[in-house]
Amino acid sequence: MIDLRRAEALWRSRNVIVRDLPLALLLIVMSFLPVLRGHETHVGELPARPFDALAIAALALHCLPLAVRRRWPGACLVLVSLGFVVAELRGYHMVAGTALPIALMSAGAHLERHRRITVIVLSAAYVPLAVALHRLGGAEHLDGYVIFYLALAVVWGIGSWLRSTRTAEAERRLRIAEATRAAERTRIARELHDVVTHHVTAMVVQAEAARYLTGAPDRLDATLNAVSDTGRRAITDLRHLLDLLNPDHGTPPRDDAGTESTGDLRTLVEQTRKAGQPVEFTEEGEPAESAGSAELVAYRVVQEALTNALKHAHGNRTFTRVRYGEKEIIVQVGTDGPGKRIGTPGGSGRGLAGLRDRVGALGGEFSAGAEAGGGFVVRARIPTGSPS
Repeated sequence: MIDLRRAEALWRSRNVIVRDLPLALLLIVMSFLPVLRGHETHVGELPARPFDALAIAALALHCLPLAVRRRWPGACLVLVSLGFVVAELRGYHMVAGTALPIALMSAGAHLERHRRITVIVLSAAYVPLAVALHRLGGAEHLDGYVIFYLALAVVWGIGSWLRSTRTAEAERRLRIAEATRAAERTRIARELHDVVTHHVTAMVVQAEAARYLTGAPDRLDATLNAVSDTGRRAITDLRHLLDLLNPDHGTPPRDDAGTESTGDLRTLVEQTRKAGQPVEFTEEGEPAESAGSAELVAYRVVQEALTNALKHAHGNRTFTRVRYGEKEIIVQVGTDGPGKRIGTPGGSGRGLAGLRDRVGALGGEFSAGAEAGGGFVVRARIPTGSPS
């Protein structure tokens, strides 16, 4: 059985001239079929004349240029028009006259330059053709010439409409591509912000604490080890992100930029504790198999909230609660009150704004604000079942 899709793909892979040639050959064959006599395309109503050598030349000039109607539409239209003029003035009535509206439509659809001049020249050339046919004894009335001209104008208009539609579609695809690239750049910026900000903040906090531990070598050594572990974790996460951006890289990327699991959340909390932040972690339920992007977004919410706790409420009790439901993940991270702000790089507010966008993209709810007692709480409800 013939694979139609494969045959179509093979045909479309051929040169455009090869694909346009069969129509030209078909019109030549149809011009010799007795069954089509009386159905020719012509104007002027000159008496029909039998085919001779000049008729064959006019027929070839009519049809063969259609093979290049999309590659060189202007040249095709000129040659086909010349063949049409010769056939009409000599009285060769042939089905190949249909080639003129075909060439005209192709020019309207594919001609890029001198379109207005082409219309003016063809319109001006039609007048002397009509006069010549009338003087040669053509029986066509004025209204017949006008109707034929209007029909050709409609054909050109259809070609122009096809061209404008194709142009609009190309512009639409370009806008979609640009929007996709912009969204991808935004996503990459968010991933870099989440990964770099969290780890760098933890390292700064640990380095600041190390200043006061010179008299306690054991604690100083543990703190410096924590700095090293955090740095290695940052490098690992950045490598995973770069692997995602470069699929041809030797190391296979993690799914969805490393969709974080329950164990990753515990690791994140433990790193924050090593940075000197007392964190209480509570987890209820199990992630659903269809959690998809929701689990990654939940991880990023916890990561950003703990990073802000290190920056703005260092040393204060911090609670982290994650509850996995059948259709949603509930995340709540907060601090009890204002703490000692450490010398970390200043925040830009980009992290919380990015979280709000991420949660909103999945149809969830996000809030972040100060509490009455001076604490700060981040809450998120993230619907599941949105695979990345």
